[in-house]
Amino acid sequence: MSLAGQWESLGSELPADWGHAELRLELRAADRAAEAAALLAPAQPYRSSPTVLRFAAARDGSAPSPDGVARLLRRLDEARIGGTLTLAGSGTAPARAQPAVTSLAQSWRQAIAGLPPDWSDLLGEIELLSTDYIEPAAVLCIQMNPRRDGRRSALRFRAARLAGYGVSPQMAQRCLERCDEADIRGSVRVLQVFSDTNPVGTQGPVWLIAGNTV
Repeated sequence: MSLAGQWESLGSELPADWGHAELRLELRAADRAAEAAALLAPAQPYRSSPTVLRFAAARDGSAPSPDGVARLLRRLDEARIGGTLTLAGSGTAPARAQPAVTSLAQSWRQAIAGLPPDWSDLLGEIELLSTDYIEPAAVLCIQMNPRRDGRRSALRFRAARLAGYGVSPQMAQRCLERCDEADIRGSVRVLQVFSDTNPVGTQGPVWLIAGNTV
């Protein structure tokens, strides 16, 4: 069976509320381990023995998603790298706290008020109370260049205080005020922040999260 097929079979055996799965890939040939690790690079595999690679899948963004793992394993199948994929462990998804019902503009002001005074770039998230808010919020926040975070009712964005890639704090404030006027509810939080960056030949810093650049 192909590696992608093995993952599909393993996934069907996981409990419905699984959140994180540890995977063990035992390769048929040790001389293909380096190539396999390179193809699985977004999953950040580690080599526990000459023929074994370990990596994870997760539903919360802390590791590649189930679909992401399937795509990575198809790369190995296409390269004719064979092996046996097994489940080394799994855990249930932690209960997520319901985002506070508040004004999005107020939530944004509170989020940046707690940052260092010299902050320059940040990665933020708008967590909405319902997926029904996703499309209208994305339209009203178009200047923030929002991206949906998987299937969650959340939009992520970048902000830059002085210069570089990202919405200005003032424009983010205006976009979120428009959401408030449309009765869109949720909360805003800062996921990552840099202070006093000085881009040279680039528009700003890049974050690497679960193998993806943002």
